[in-house]
Amino acid sequence: MYNKTVKINKNIVISNDNPIVIIAGPCVLESEKCSLRLATKLKQITDKLNINFIFKASYDKANRSSYQYYRGPGLEKGLKLLSKIKKELNLSIITDVHAYDQVNKVAEIVDILQIPAYLSRQTDLITACSLTGKPINIKKGQFLAPDDMFHVIHKSEINGNCNLLLTERGTCFGYHNLIVDFRGIEIMKQTGYPVVFDATHSVQYPGNCKNENYSGGDRNFVLPLSKAAVAMRIAALVLEVHEEPDRALSDGAASINIQNFTYILKIVKMIDELIKNN
Repeated sequence: MYNKTVKINKNIVISNDNPIVIIAGPCVLESEKCSLRLATKLKQITDKLNINFIFKASYDKANRSSYQYYRGPGLEKGLKLLSKIKKELNLSIITDVHAYDQVNKVAEIVDILQIPAYLSRQTDLITACSLTGKPINIKKGQFLAPDDMFHVIHKSEINGNCNLLLTERGTCFGYHNLIVDFRGIEIMKQTGYPVVFDATHSVQYPGNCKNENYSGGDRNFVLPLSKAAVAMRIAALVLEVHEEPDRALSDGAASINIQNFTYILKIVKMIDELIKNN
């Protein structure tokens, strides 16, 4: 099977055969000071470990469980902050886009457009993203079987964009829970496209946190799921990181802190090198 590659700027080449890439950052942009400080720390850690790093954060979490919870700084302020992080730290950037009329403006700033799992079948959104020519990370919907992604891929390919990443982030399992079926990673790899594993979203408890109106999660499972996914020869790993996860404004229960981030990366790199060098 031919494994396709996706180039991000000049320095990062993503494929299922290349050394693993880490996509990390907070779920959503908070203050400028906090976002810059976190991005700086993540860059320092990944540089020290010699791991390619892409910074992630959303300018708007349009799919929050309840209208009353923090969504982010919004399009204008959010893109301005992402642009600052990109330029000051010389980082590649990925962010969610929820509305097709925002795609072109977002594409001017970021290096990878990400289609959220809930929107993975939205043809107009996929079309708009594909027409920019930018790399696209399509997160498999919690409600989709892995082979359904073949149809999703085609929506981009017919518009001439084959710069695609496919992300596994867990599948609906009863109410308020997700489960990772690792067969899905192998099935999506049959497309030839780079497959990404979103370790922190996979440990969410969607829409259920002690009967509140927001998502819970269990970050204790981030490491074991990451080890299992990397052992399956994936292209990239997504980790949501916060300096104080319990105080994060979104997805704190599933996010990890800086210390755990460093520890996970050391283990992940060893597994990735063992698998891909043999």
